Order: sequence, then C-alpha cells, then structure tokens
Amino acid sequence: MTVTIDRRYRGPSDSGNGGYVCGLLAAQAGTGVGGSGAVVTLRKPPPLDTAMSVVSDGDGLVRLLDGETLVAEASRSRLDVDPVEPVEASRARDAQVDYAGLHNHPFPECFVCGPQREAGDALALYPGRLGDGRTACVWSVSDELAERPEIVWAALDCPGGWSAEIEGRPMVLGRMTALVVDVPKAGEDCVVMGRLLGEEGRKTWTSSTVYGSDRREIGRSHAVWISVSG
Repeated sequence: MTVTIDRRYRGPSDSGNGGYVCGLLAAQAGTGVGGSGAVVTLRKPPPLDTAMSVVSDGDGLVRLLDGETLVAEASRSRLDVDPVEPVEASRARDAQVDYAGLHNHPFPECFVCGPQREAGDALALYPGRLGDGRTACVWSVSDELAERPEIVWAALDCPGGWSAEIEGRPMVLGRMTALVVDVPKAGEDCVVMGRLLGEEGRKTWTSSTVYGSDRREIGRSHAVWISVSG
C-alpha cells in the first residue's frame, strides 16, 4: 500500500508534521485505540504530496519508503512514561497568551502549532510554559478532526517540544513512542500538557499527555527531538 502526506499536514513548510506521520505509520503497525503503544523513528523529513510505500517485514516492523529511501519505521512498543499532570482548562488558556511561538516560531506553518495557519485548517495548539518544566494549551476539537487516532498523535507532538526553548534552538521530532487510549469527540475542549525531561548535546527528551474535557486520559507520549541548528 501507499501513504501520501497532504500539504495540509506539514510541520516545516516542506515536510510532514512528525506526530501526524508517526500516527499514520503506527496504525499500519497494528496499533489502535485502547490497544498497544507504538514507537516510530523518523529517519528523513517526510515529503509532502508524494506517494510512499508502506512495507512490513513480517516481524512487526513497518517501514515507510520514498522510492528506496527509508523515511520512517514503526513497531509495537510499551510506553514507560508517567502522564504529565494536568491543569484546569482555564489555566491552560491563560498559558496560551505567553506562547513563545506566536512571535518567534521556527516552523510557523506547522499543522499543530503554527500561528500562520488559517482558522479551521489546523489544530491551533499554542502551548505556553508554566514555569515548572510543563506546557499547557487547549485543543478545541473540530468535527472533521474528531475521533482520529493519528490526530491525537499530532496533538501529542508540539506541546512537548515547546517545553524546551525551541524558538532559540529549532528542533525536529526524531522518535516518538505513544499510546492512544481514547479519541476526543467533536466539540470537546481537551487540555494538552507537555513536559521537558532532559537535554544533552543535540538531543532533547519530552513527554506529553492529552486529557478530555472530563479529565480522562486520551493519550500520552515520550519523544526524542533533534536540534537542527548545529
């Protein structure tokens, strides 16, 4: 089979949003809502509007190929990370006012957190820092993007990244391990939390959690980010 990343789902202007691509490939690895988690490693920036092959080796490893170039690989995996403690939706909304990406964003067209996207075309998550290593924002779920596990993966992506000072040190997603236990309903206001876990050299480790409006856990993730600024 083939997978094509529509330009709508870009992160950087010329490649797919990492979390969204990871979610698509995780589904091909046999994970699902309430099932096992998956780990996805991005080897190359996922190209846009390009039909890519999805190939399984029969042992649980699924690869995404652009011609003969390995773009990403996924397999089922346990997720050993605690959820990021939530805040009330009102506090998450207050945090969005100080979202650093509103004024200094390395990828302003990002489907998840880009301030230059039109209303209704993207997630519009603006994770503001709480001052304790966490970020918080509210995801108002549209009818079109509700109940889609790959969109939960996307929502888990950038709020973790912004727990680091990504505006001064641009990073891209290198690996993401996630577990989706539920999907949000249309019209639901979800609280999305991120946490900075550590940094060393060009690598940054983060975690994130999506909570439903009733505070149920929808999904959580652990991510490895790679600095692209040297």
